[in-house]
Amino acid sequence: MLTVAEAARAVLLAADPYEKVRLARAAARAWRRGGLCHAFDCAMPDRPARPPRPELLPASRMPKRGRGGSERGRIAMLHALAHIEFGAIDLAFDVVGRFGDGLPRDFVDDWFGVGADEAMHFALLDRRLRALGSAYGALPAHDGLWEAAEATALDLMARLAVVPLVLEARGLDVTPATVARLEAVGDARSAAILGRIYRDEIRHVAAGTKWFKRIAESSGFEPAERFHWLIRTYFRGSLKPPFNDSARDQAGLPRDFYMGVASAGDV
Repeated sequence: MLTVAEAARAVLLAADPYEKVRLARAAARAWRRGGLCHAFDCAMPDRPARPPRPELLPASRMPKRGRGGSERGRIAMLHALAHIEFGAIDLAFDVVGRFGDGLPRDFVDDWFGVGADEAMHFALLDRRLRALGSAYGALPAHDGLWEAAEATALDLMARLAVVPLVLEARGLDVTPATVARLEAVGDARSAAILGRIYRDEIRHVAAGTKWFKRIAESSGFEPAERFHWLIRTYFRGSLKPPFNDSARDQAGLPRDFYMGVASAGDV
């Protein structure tokens, strides 16, 4: 029987986007049905496999994109979001394969479920890009998500703090305005896709919050204080308002977490 770690590693080593989506969904389905052994018998790769396109550029060299008013601007925005979801598939399976040994089965439940969601999000966005005459890989992208994974490869609490509780939570802040702009220009289909992603991401941030608090408390840390220390240590950017307090509250993310490290003078 395939192990959890083997299934996660297979997802990470799939370069073709559609094969990665297939393997992510298959792994989540197999786990739900009892078809994977709860064992961690192989290491995760240092980097996931990537397709030849999109070209990966440093964030500083990424071309500016519009706010989604023109079709070209919407394609650029949707492509950027598709790339985020593509990278998020790997992050979900990496956190299980890299850190899951010794944690309960519901850790796998949560993060394999997140990975399957991210695969579905990518597929929806790529399908929308194709309907608009483009496709994933047509534009350059940057590797910031995996850089965050590399920076937190040795510390599960740091990974949870940076990825779901900062990067994914930021999506909760900005997505409603993006949905509104798409609706204003008559792109109801793209708006609906982003609305679906937004609702799922609340659950993803909730999973990150749950596991961060649980691990902090079991390790003898005060959760908010530990979060502040980890963000100052591992996160290169800054947390800038405005924050979507309502969505963050739905995810169980306490305000004293992010307000405690928000950019001075911006709150």
